[in-house]
Amino acid sequence: MRTMETEIQARLFALQDLKYRDFNSKLIPTVDKATVIGVRTPALRALTRELSGTAEATAFLTQLPHQYYEENNLHGFLLERMKDYDKLIAGLDIFLPYIDNWATCDLISPKIFKKHLPELYEKIKCWLQSEHTYTVRFGIEMLMSFYLDDAFVPEALELVAAVRSEEYYVNMMIAWYFATALAKQYSAAIPYLQSNRLDSWTHNKTIQKAIESYRISDETKTYLRGLKRK
Repeated sequence: MRTMETEIQARLFALQDLKYRDFNSKLIPTVDKATVIGVRTPALRALTRELSGTAEATAFLTQLPHQYYEENNLHGFLLERMKDYDKLIAGLDIFLPYIDNWATCDLISPKIFKKHLPELYEKIKCWLQSEHTYTVRFGIEMLMSFYLDDAFVPEALELVAAVRSEEYYVNMMIAWYFATALAKQYSAAIPYLQSNRLDSWTHNKTIQKAIESYRISDETKTYLRGLKRK
């Protein structure tokens, strides 16, 4: 039974797609299906555009914890659209500890970060020290998104390799990061596999994901297969 709805919750339920809810719930096993409304991402982004900058959105961002999965996604999308870097970081610091699944974590990628790479890099170092699973995952993802191309920072590889966690969703992101690094910065990344800097599971998952990548040559894939650990 639904509790008394807020206006935003009512708008989310108006966008509900039950078949999508049933499908999507299977992809986010850490989330109780009863808290999933079933709103497709394009519809959620359209609602975000409507709400962004309004008093209603400002109030919504203070209403943590949220009840529904889609409310958390909406929260992330609203943060993404912020144009003030300092306010965005403050908002993320409040919100990240409330994230309880990989999908909400991974959808947040503010474009404004591109204009603040030096200070963001320092902030990521703090996120990597967090006790919250998805704060750490978010930090690693930001390193993957913004520091493996023109703004490549070799030290970032060391930061990620130093992360030790028992959490599946952290280790999967570490593997994803290093597989992407192998595709984009191979000479800097390959020593971390050659010298066994990652735990065995993450090491092998990195190789698996790299072998699945179309950005890595067949010759390199053959070499990587030889680096698998038993």
